[in-house]
Order: sequence, then structure tokens, then C-alpha cells
Amino acid sequence: MFFVDTLEFEGLGNRSYLVGGPRAAVAVDPPRDVDQVIAAAAKRGVRIAYVAETHVHNDYITGGPELARITGASYLVPAAAHVSFARTPVADGDTVTVDEGLVLRALATPGHTPHHTSYVLEEDGRGAAAFTGGSLLIGTVGRPDLVEPRLTEELARAQHASAHRLADELDDEVPVLPTHGFGSFCSSSQAEGEATTIGRERTANDALTLDVDTFVAEMLAGLDDVPAYYAHMGPANAAGPAPVDLTPPGRADAGEIAARLAAGEWVVDLRSRTAFAEGHVAGSCNFEGDGKLATYLAWLIPWGKPVTLLADTPERIADAQRELARVGIDRPAAAATGDPAAWIREGERLASFPRARFADLAEVRGRGEEVVVLDVRRDSERAAGHVEGAVHVPVHELYGRLDEVPSGTVWVHCAGGMRAAIAASLLDAAGRAVVAVDDGFDAAREAGLTVTRP
Repeated sequence: MFFVDTLEFEGLGNRSYLVGGPRAAVAVDPPRDVDQVIAAAAKRGVRIAYVAETHVHNDYITGGPELARITGASYLVPAAAHVSFARTPVADGDTVTVDEGLVLRALATPGHTPHHTSYVLEEDGRGAAAFTGGSLLIGTVGRPDLVEPRLTEELARAQHASAHRLADELDDEVPVLPTHGFGSFCSSSQAEGEATTIGRERTANDALTLDVDTFVAEMLAGLDDVPAYYAHMGPANAAGPAPVDLTPPGRADAGEIAARLAAGEWVVDLRSRTAFAEGHVAGSCNFEGDGKLATYLAWLIPWGKPVTLLADTPERIADAQRELARVGIDRPAAAATGDPAAWIREGERLASFPRARFADLAEVRGRGEEVVVLDVRRDSERAAGHVEGAVHVPVHELYGRLDEVPSGTVWVHCAGGMRAAIAASLLDAAGRAVVAVDDGFDAAREAGLTVTRP
């Protein structure tokens, strides 16, 4: 008998796995904060004998080297991966015995990266689970354009071949357990579902139902934007990341917060967008702790810029610190919690801006008022329809393009409200009059606004 424990990281859209038998286990694609993996192993009462990487990750910092060091596990890394640290190189067909009757077999599945390797857990000689990393995902595959533009089409074709190899070698009932694909931008497209099998993918995944030329053409045409911070993840992982430091940051008082803002540093308010709009430190930015904090903050912030975190509670700060460490934002410069009134100096006032619905925007336009409508969704979202006359700047580009937003009061929207809140906070910090539209985009047409396609 074997077990598979899944560690979910919703903010990044990834999963890691601990899989093993009664005495020993292997950790697959571990997060940087390895204490979670160690706790899972302790709960099972097993020794982590192996740590296995499917590839050098482009979207998060791995905890592989540190987990192997702490536990004494063998660190399995694809032999073709160019890395600067000691590891046990694995090539196609290599096997390790995890526990009695449990063998982990490496299966070369290039496509997401040239060296990508999946791992098949075999119980008594039969495939029991496939850990597919960024190869075969739920309803899709990992994107092939994160390594080198000149290799993208070649890797896309390799993805098709790798998906077929997995389907050819494994039985229909074998669970497919990918690392990416749960909202991750490493996925070539977003698919529905939380679990799948080889048999289900055989009938539902384009990589297995389309011919290679059609598959490649459609996948390359549908690739979305790449988060800017991805450029830093691969090199950090290839060099061997430093151990994570999750000790609490120093406490910032109102004077220090003001000084850090004056120095051009980022002060990030983790509270809900509703609370932020009602009252916040002027110049601070709003990235909700419950949203995709690491993805969007790491995407927007100039890399290496110091970050001060503000939140209701120390627990929220600790959660954010952990999530940000996964993408290489290692140490907050400072933090403050509690009542926002304590975050400003005596004599100062909290800033605020209004929130609205699409119906409010329709009413304002119906009165003939001239307002700027700013759409901060991605290009792929806008292609499906946009509010007539709306200016378009994707949220991940807004910080560098603030001067392109026309003068006047800016009504900013996205698809649901979270990204609009980020954008509204950036505009507010820049001194613009802003209204954050906190509404689902489907409500735009229902409110009577004209929605057109480019």
C-alpha cells in the first residue's frame, strides 16, 4: 500500500506531493518553505528518502536543496538540467526504490523544458501514479515558451510527443498528478478540474486528441502573458536557492512607513480591497492577502525593491511572508499590524477612494459625464469583449505605463475586482482620482454598457 499527500499552493496555482509507503517517502517538486513537507512526513511517520524535481522551475523557488540537506535525502534532478549544486542526476528509465514494493521510475517528458522528467510510481511492478510536473496537466499541458523563444515550437512539439508517451505507457486508471495547472501561469491554458487520470486525459486533452500540427498551432496562438518575475526563478533554482528565513520582520511605526514611502520603497497593504478603499496610507498599494498575492506583487514590483507589509494581524503578515518567499521576495523590510490610523503620523489623514458597480458606471455615462474607463485585464480576456471606449492597460504593465492613462477620473475594472483594486491603488498612489469597479465583467452588458470585440 502507498499514500499520496498533496500540498496545495493556491496563490501560485501549484501542487507538491509526498508519496511513499509505511517507512519511507519521496517529496516531488517541494516548495521553498520545506517545513510543510517535513510536517507531512512526520504526521505519516515516514522518512523522506528522496527529493525529486521534475524540472528547473520557472515560476517558484524550489525547496529541494534545503529539504535534501535537512533530511539527508537523495536529491533527484534531471541529468540534462544545468545546475550548480550537488545532486543525483536521473535519466530516462532510471529507478529508485522508495519503500518495499514501491519504485519510482524516471520518464523523460521534454516540452515544458528540454530536460523535463516525469516520475511514475510503480507498486509491485505496475504503474500506480504519474507525477507529471509541467508535462501532462489536467486538460492541458505546461507551456513551452518559458525557456528560450527560439525553442518554443520545438518544445511544443515535444510536449505533444511526451503526452502521447505517457498515455501509451500507462493504464487508463493511473492518476495524473501534475505540479502546475491549478491557476498557474506555467499552464499553456487554464482547465477545469481538480483530479484526473490517464484515461480521462486520453479523451479530453488536446495533446492527445489533436494531431501534432493542429495542437502546436492552437497552443502557440493561445499562450498568455508571462509574469515578469519568472525571469528570476530559473536562474535562482539552477544556482541552488538559499534556505528560507521566515522569522518575523521588524515592526514599522508611522514615521518609518512614511520614510520608506519617501525613499521610493513599496508599502503593501494586505487587507481586503473594501477596507483599503475606505482608508489607507497614502502612497501604499493594495494586494489582498487572500488573492494571488505572490503572483501579482512579484509581477509588478521592480525586482529587488524593498517591501513593507501592512495587515490586520501578525498572522496575515506571516502568511504573506511565506507566500512571497516562494517567489524570491525573501525578507520584508518591515511590517505593521492593527488599526490603520496608527500607520500615519499625527496630523495626517488616511486616503480613500470610492468603489462602484458597472451599473454605477452606466448611470454616470448615461448622464453624459466624461470619465476614463480603464480595463486592466489581460489581452486574451479583452479579446472576448470590452466596454466600448475603454482604455486598455493590463494590470501587470500599469506601473510602468501610468502616464498613458488619460486625464480625468479613472473608473478601473477587471474581470472580478481584485486586479481592479490593485490598479486603483497604483493610480491613487500616483495622485489620480479613481473609482474601483468591484464587479463581475458579465454585469457590464447587463447594466446597459456596450460591450464590443476588438
